[in-house]
Amino acid sequence: MTIDVSVERVIPLPPERVAEYAMDWRHDAEWTQGIRTAELTREADAGGFGVDAEITRTAFFLGRRIDYVLRVAAYEPPHLLDMISVAGPMPMHVTYAFEPDARGTCARIRVRGGEGGFYRLAAPLMARQVRSSLRKDLRDLEQRLIGR
Repeated sequence: MTIDVSVERVIPLPPERVAEYAMDWRHDAEWTQGIRTAELTREADAGGFGVDAEITRTAFFLGRRIDYVLRVAAYEPPHLLDMISVAGPMPMHVTYAFEPDARGTCARIRVRGGEGGFYRLAAPLMARQVRSSLRKDLRDLEQRLIGR
């Protein structure tokens, strides 16, 4: 994939608390840059949120509205949420990981995407923008949790 960006931040809370909030799609618009809405548009086969559930997000990135659908590929609370786009303007793979750290939780977000064509040309700019957004996401996640 053309873009492969990872960021991490230590949040001074236990992984269970961080993951419970961050893995809940109903909080996406509260801490994730650019996301205006998130909706569970397909439940997991066992019901609710889990593997094969789909979340439809409306976001704004680089001044453009983007509507996309992420399907949950792996869901292992409180450690991992892995999602792959199944509809949207570009292929995307988003991974949230939460690991115990002596200071609390090491929270990581990795975004991969944008194969070929236009995305290959725009990759350096997009990677910088994505990295900046992800850093703000983790900062905002910590602020939301500490303020709660």
